[in-house]
Amino acid sequence: MSSYSIALNFEDGVTRIIDCQPGEKVLDAAYRNKINLPMDCSDGVCGTCKCRAESGAYELGDDFIEDALTEDEAAEGLVLTCQMTVSSDCVLSVPTSSTACKTGMQSFAATVASVQPHHDAAIVLELDMDAAAPAFLPGQYVNITVPGSGDHRSYSFSTAPGERRAGFLIKMIPGGLMSGWLAGAAPGDKLTLTGPLGSFYLRDPVRPLLFLAGGTGLAPFLSMLEVLARSGSDQKVHLIYGVTRDLDLVLVEQIEAYAARLPNFTYSTVVAEDGSAHPRKGWVTQHMPADLTAGGFDLYLCGPPPMVDAVRHWLDENGIRPASFHYEKFTPNAPAAQAVA
Repeated sequence: MSSYSIALNFEDGVTRIIDCQPGEKVLDAAYRNKINLPMDCSDGVCGTCKCRAESGAYELGDDFIEDALTEDEAAEGLVLTCQMTVSSDCVLSVPTSSTACKTGMQSFAATVASVQPHHDAAIVLELDMDAAAPAFLPGQYVNITVPGSGDHRSYSFSTAPGERRAGFLIKMIPGGLMSGWLAGAAPGDKLTLTGPLGSFYLRDPVRPLLFLAGGTGLAPFLSMLEVLARSGSDQKVHLIYGVTRDLDLVLVEQIEAYAARLPNFTYSTVVAEDGSAHPRKGWVTQHMPADLTAGGFDLYLCGPPPMVDAVRHWLDENGIRPASFHYEKFTPNAPAAQAVA
């Protein structure tokens, strides 16, 4: 039987993904992968190794005492990694930093495969991994070091985990550090990635999903949609993709392709600019589905801070409480000259 993947999400935003054999304790699997998860007794007595299971199927057995893990805690998803065995891929939240567990971000060498501009709005950057494909959760991001600068920029994967060719949707910023480098980039150029990072990732789709993307905040949703399509998910998914100008609407044909692969996937595009002839004008909050019910859906939101704040205000104003709400704000980096001032 093949091994399972365990994603360990640390408090400092670092994610490490390890393999765990059938019947192997998660704590032992972490040690085998040179990650020292918190522990003391390793016998289910002290509770030091307590983590939270965010998703996945697992067993805890009976070899631990109530003082280490109560029934209420177990019912809420808390686990003892020294007793935990898994029967599927799992995601665990570890209540400490990665450095405290003697691990940290991984680095990956990559080669530029293609640089595809989309008007003056965005660039699709495709990278071939020089070694093993990085493991990450759909929706997470990496830091990409800008050659010759000693600085980095953060971008979400737009492709699914495990691919040797990774994709990123990058906003073009006049005078921007990465935008400037990409203007002269060519296939064969080398880059270094570190990560993965972030708590914005797709959880188990157990109820309808509402995705709200602002501009290049579309990227993580493309990764999520690919994972949902490959898994054969029949969960209802609706994406609202909002931009400022008509030219900012990119990769719509890729979104349309998911409508053919996911039977219950729908989407709409929205343009804010007054002069646009787009059929749906304004902000994403003006085009929310009419059938939203409290607790009946999971909401994922990725966009600039004003959009995130506007959606949160709209939810409060309308008394709508998603079953879960996951969001990520991104702020375009300042032009290079300003960034070093």
